[in-house]
This record gives sequence, structure tokens and C-alpha cells, in this order.
Amino acid sequence: MVEQSSEVVSEPDEPAVALTDTRPGRAPIEQRLAQALADLLDTGHVPVDGHFFTDLGANSLVMAQFCARIRKQPDMPSPTMKDIYRHPTVRSLAAALGATVPTDAPPAPPAPEPAPDPGPRRKRWDHLLCGTLQLLAFLGYSLVSGYVTATGYEWIATGKGLADVYLRSLLFGSVAFAALCAFPIAAKWLLVGRWRPAEFPVWSLTYLRFWLVKVLIHANPMVFLTGTPLYVLYLRALGARIGKGVTILTHSVPVCTDLLTIGAGTVIRKDSFLLGYRARAGHIQTGRITLGTDVFVGEKTVLDIDTAMGHGAQLGHSSALHRGQAVPDGEHWHGSPAEPTATDYVRAAPADCGTARRFWFGLSTLVQLFVLYIPLAVGGIYMLFTQVPAIGKRLDPTTTALSWPELLSDALLLSLALFFGFVVLGLLALYTLPRLLGLVVRPDRTYPLYGLHYALHRATARMTNVKFFAWLFGDSSYIVFYLRGLGYDLSRVEQTGSNFGTEVQHETPLLVTVGSGTMVADGLSILNADFSSTSFRLSRVSIGPHNFLGNNIAYPAGGRTGDNCLLATKVMIPLDGEVREGVGLLGSPCFEIPRSVDRDTRFDHFRTGDTLRRRLAAKNRYNLRSMALMLFVRWLHTFWLTLFGLASVDLYGAVGHVVIAGYLAFTLVFSTAYYILVERYLASFRALRPRLCSIYEPYFWWHERLWKVPDHFLNIFNGTPYKSLVWRLLGVRIGSRVFDDGCYLTERTLTTIGDECTLNAGSKIQCHSQEDGTFKSDGTTLGARCTLGVAAHVHYGVTMGDDSVLAPDAFLMKGEEVPPNARWGGNPAVDMPETDSRPAGQGRAKPTTDAAAATVS
Repeated sequence: MVEQSSEVVSEPDEPAVALTDTRPGRAPIEQRLAQALADLLDTGHVPVDGHFFTDLGANSLVMAQFCARIRKQPDMPSPTMKDIYRHPTVRSLAAALGATVPTDAPPAPPAPEPAPDPGPRRKRWDHLLCGTLQLLAFLGYSLVSGYVTATGYEWIATGKGLADVYLRSLLFGSVAFAALCAFPIAAKWLLVGRWRPAEFPVWSLTYLRFWLVKVLIHANPMVFLTGTPLYVLYLRALGARIGKGVTILTHSVPVCTDLLTIGAGTVIRKDSFLLGYRARAGHIQTGRITLGTDVFVGEKTVLDIDTAMGHGAQLGHSSALHRGQAVPDGEHWHGSPAEPTATDYVRAAPADCGTARRFWFGLSTLVQLFVLYIPLAVGGIYMLFTQVPAIGKRLDPTTTALSWPELLSDALLLSLALFFGFVVLGLLALYTLPRLLGLVVRPDRTYPLYGLHYALHRATARMTNVKFFAWLFGDSSYIVFYLRGLGYDLSRVEQTGSNFGTEVQHETPLLVTVGSGTMVADGLSILNADFSSTSFRLSRVSIGPHNFLGNNIAYPAGGRTGDNCLLATKVMIPLDGEVREGVGLLGSPCFEIPRSVDRDTRFDHFRTGDTLRRRLAAKNRYNLRSMALMLFVRWLHTFWLTLFGLASVDLYGAVGHVVIAGYLAFTLVFSTAYYILVERYLASFRALRPRLCSIYEPYFWWHERLWKVPDHFLNIFNGTPYKSLVWRLLGVRIGSRVFDDGCYLTERTLTTIGDECTLNAGSKIQCHSQEDGTFKSDGTTLGARCTLGVAAHVHYGVTMGDDSVLAPDAFLMKGEEVPPNARWGGNPAVDMPETDSRPAGQGRAKPTTDAAAATVS
């Protein structure tokens, strides 16, 4: 979808470029650049001094297509979007690219990393066999879980009195918890032994063992204890070499733990990926990740395989280390791929936090878990089964089979009480408890880790980041009232109807200030807590007025942005230098771009006066109906699960524990089919079409409704052939034998994925963009055998050629065309075939001689 500018005019007999500089070498480049741009803009005259955005009326999509056209000319230099923004005229761009004009005998490029040997083409039966065995593994796990659950329930039911029930619940729950924690560890050592650097094809038997261990590790209840010393012990039991005083806050669990070395005193922030493996070209590759002592790894970072950080090194927020990169001792790096910087990312002063403090915190956590939470959970379920008449009378062996009207009425009452009780009581808790806890944990004070203040901070963060309510109120005017209720300071709100998306998280809601008129897309993470290896400190985060924040941004305390900024998707927020105002920021590390272009202002008449009031009122009414519809959709799902559960209770006396396993399998299939049907019905079983419109037009309101359809069930199918089947049912045009390890697609029917593509964990294909009050969408196409790296982000209007690769944490901007067999990376993404082939030396990953000593505990 190419947007033409009505401001570019020409006379029919004029040349495409008016030259005023005829120095050798520059004029031909200027002519060809101008001719390509003139053809794209459908005009006959492009002044060499005309600014691409302000004078010619182009936009980033047009300029991305311009770069793609130039790259197709082999005797021309290849401009990137960063070049376009830094040199926004034909003359300045030609001068910047002049030194890179290809010669007749170009020097030999460095040898690229050899692609994985595909070997014989994977046969369909390999794919089917792997999927069949994965299904059998799930059914077997469900059967064992059902047997254990039924046995435990029957034993607890024989208890005499409340105290006996409590003790039996404590004993059974504790044994079950310990077994759930120990089983993945035992499975890892039995099925794999020690992980080693290796490579093997997906869908093979080796992959099946890998997948089983990965799923069991991710399903382990120890994942809920991230940020505690117990989680570190769990990783050590899995084979990781981790030193003393390490704090790990990320919920992304390392899989190839034997390849992970973390030195003493290291801090790893949340939403970071250090998996120890990656998928590429239909193969799983495993490799080492080595972190020295006192290392800091920031928020939303990616550490690829074969990377290393020396002692005292830092990796900033929104950054990545590509394969083969290493940060030397004491250096600070940031960006994607990372490069040296002078910014200090450790901003919390140290505190007294020794081994004894960590031990007592871990012990108190276990005591709370075993004495309070587990008995309440297990005993509470037992009390629900016995005290609620709708369930208890079905468990009574003397009760005859109940009729369907009785079953339906019981399911209706129970589901209404459970669902809407959660909504009401949840809001009451969120609006009161965090404010009480905030009286204890004060801002701008340094507290030691693993104490009362740390525990209260963790409780506040977990409680106020419940996704349900942000999903319910997001993308509407009502999100403002919800966030204010949590504690956000939103100044004088200029209501837009889309002030915040459905995904926003924070460390504490009581220290967030967002200026008037600011709009935020999905994926904002507000970092108002700073961590060191021994301490943490809460600080206020202030986002200026009239900003627009794109997707997937980590905004730290002390961010150097002010009023009227456009913060692009995946941008790295600067922490030093002057305060940026009235500009746009793009990339990691970031650079300045225009705040807006002509296309973004064409709908400004919707954003003022009576037109805005009428349209906003209409949008609010539509969003309110969408919220009511989605509440009904989720309650109806709860009702059906309750109905099936009550029917299963009726069958329990006849078939025993098998009914529990059947219930688990059936509810997974039912939930998947239910939400697929809801989404396709709302879309009238038709594919979306590319659109350019205002957020105050009814089409956008309908599109927002589609975003609200729950899709959390998708993650269950990661790494299995069934994920592609689910995508196909949702309308994705997807080829055969696609390996999807955790990719997310926002607009399913605008996405095309070729045969045997490889999609890594955390990757995303987003076929839309929203900038201020303008919404744009277009199709994105991945050719056959393409690879998206871990946490890679692909925008709309993109085409990736066959066998192309997008590196980890890359941001492929709208309108880009990646040639076949190319390797792109960076933020924004550019051609970088040499990234994985750098020679040994500085910037090359190699373990330090004392890395092992750093992890001795």
C-alpha cells in the first residue's frame, strides 16, 4: 500500500531531478536516486535539496519502498532507513552513499556463517510422528495428573474436622509441589543428561526429547518464584553454573541450563531472553551464554547463543548480543546489536544483603508456601467440592443422576458467582491493597533485597499487573479510570478514546506520571524500580505530554524525553544527554526522526472541536459494547467449563480418575475451538483488508474489538505441529511444516507464512501501526524457509524472500523488502551478513579464564 503525496508536483517536460552540482561521481547517484523516488511518488520532478518528509510529503513506508528499489540495482549503494532519516534529501543521501558505490572489483566479503545443512528434505511422516508423540505425552501427563489428583482428594476427604483436613491438605499439597518441581529435573537428566553445543533438525526424535524437557521446565511451579534465591537453586539443579548473590527477575526460563554460566553478583532484569538455544532454518542450535561477576542485564534484552559478558559488564535495556558478540570486562554496551556506550545502567546504591539474608528469605518463602498458600489452595478446592451444593451432592454416592435442567441451573449460578465475583472483588483489592503497601515502601529510598520491603514490592507488582483488567479496559476511554484507580498520575487527561492499549505493566502504579494528551500502544513496560545485586530503589517515571509511544517499549526512570515526542516501536529510551522534545526517536540505540509527516495529519479534523466530541462519544459507546461483549464471551466460556466440570463429577464414580484426564484434554480442545469460532464470527469469516483511517472511524473500533478476543491458549501449542493448524483455522495463510516456538500474529488474515519457516520464541508479526490518531494496516509475507529470530518484530507491508533470516531482537520496519537468502538484523533492521562471522578478538564471544571460579558457591 503506497501512499501518494498530493504535494509533489512537476511539469511534464522537466527532468526528474534538477541538478545544481555536477561534481564527478555525485551527479549520477543523485540522478538515479531522484529518478527512483520520482517514479515511486508518481511525479516528474524531485528537487535534490527537497526534504523527503516535509517538502516532498513522503513517509516512512514510501521511503522503505524507495530503499528496496535502490537495493535491487546491483551497481548502486544500498541505503537504509537510518540513512534516510540522517540524510533526508537526495543530495545529502547521495553524498553519504558516494563512498560506498560498488566498484568493478569489490573486495571479497567476509565468509558468512555456514547455513545449517538441510540434509534430506523432512518427510511428512516425521512431522506427523513428532506431533503424534507430543499428543500422547500430553495425554499421558494428564492421565497421571488425574490419578494423583483423585487419590489426593479421596485421602483428604477421609479427614475428620477442619484441622485434620488442613493437615492432610498441607501434606498432600507439599508432596505434590515437591514432585512437580523434581519431575522436570529428573526428566532433564534422564532424557538429555548434560546439554552441549549441538544442532539437530526440528521434528526429529532428538527434538522430541528437547521439547519434552522444555515443556516440563516451563510448566514447573518454581517459575512463580523468580526473583527469589529459590529460583537460582532450581536452575542449579538443572545444571546451570550460578554464583553467589545472583538475582534473576526474568520469567523466560533458560532451557539449555548446562550451557549457562552466571558469575556472582549478577542481575538479570525481567523480560530478558537467555534461552541457551535458538531455531534457525528448521534446526535447533544450542550454545553457551557466559556472564562474569557483577554483570547487569537490562530489561527486554536478548542474549543469543555463543555470547559472553565480562566481569562488571553491563547490557542496557532494549538491547541484544548477537551470536559471537562479547562485552569486555567493565564495559557498558547497549543497542541491537549492542555497541559500547558510556551510560551507567546500575543506578541503585549497594546495601547490606548477605548469604544469611537470602537464606532466611528463601526459608520464609517456603514456609509461607507450604503452611499457607498450598493448604489454602488444596483445602479450598476440597471445601468447594464439599460445601457447594452443586458439586457436593454430585459427589455423594447416594445421589441419583441429576437431570440436565438441574445441571444447567447449577452451572449457571456457579459460573456467575465465580466469574463476576472475581471481577468485583479483584477491582476492590486492586484499588485498596497497593496503596496500603505503598505506605511502607517509599520512593527514592534504597532497600536491601530479600526483606520485608522487597516482599511487599513484589506483592504490589504481581497484584497490579493482572492482565485481565488491562485487557478489559484497554483500547478505550475507560482504561484511564482503571489506571487512575491503581494510582497512576495522568495529569489533566485529554481523552482520545485510545489513551492506552491492552498491555501495560509497571513495577508500581503509585509512581507513574503520564502527561496530558499522550497515547500509548501495547507492550509498554514502565521501569520505576532500579536494581543492583544487593538492593532496589523505587523512583517516579514521568512521560511527557502529547507523546505517542509505539509497541514494546521499556521506559526507565530518568528517561530523557520530554514533550511532544514520537517514540517508535522497540525504541531504546535514552538515559543521558539533553531532553528530547518535539522529535521522534527510532531504533536501539535511538536516533532522531521527524515527529510526524503529512500522512499523519490528514485526519486532524477528527481530533478537534465538535467533530471530536461526537466521534469520541460514539467510540465510547462502541467500546462499552465491546467490553460487555467480551465479558459475556469470557463468562460463557467459564459457564461451559463449569458445566463440563459438573458433568465430569457425575461420571467420577463410574470411571474414576480417567475422567479428570479427559476433562483436561477436552477443555483444551474446546477452549481453542471456542475462541477460534468467536474471532472468525466477529470477522464475518472474511479476511481483513489493508486500511488507512482515523481512530475515530467505525472500522477502527471494530478492529479494536478483534484485538480483545482472548488468545492466551496459543502458547500451549508452541513447538508443536498443532500451532500451525490453529493459525490456519484463525485465517493465517500458512505453509506446511512451519516451526513456531512462540510467535505472535496480531492480524491473522493479513499474514502469509511460507513452507518450513522457523519462528522463534518472542517473535511478532504486526500487520498494523497506530501513530497518534492514524491507523494503518497492510499484509506481511514471509517466503519459504524464512527464520525470525528470538524477540524479532516484523511490521506491516513487509516481504521477506525465501531462505532469508531476521536476527534476534531485530525490528523490520514497515514496507521493507528482504531479498532471498539475505540475513538482516538490528533495530531498525538492515542487511548484516557478517554479524555471525566476526573473527576472534574483541567483540567475539570467548569464555574468560576465571569464569568457572566466578560461579563457585
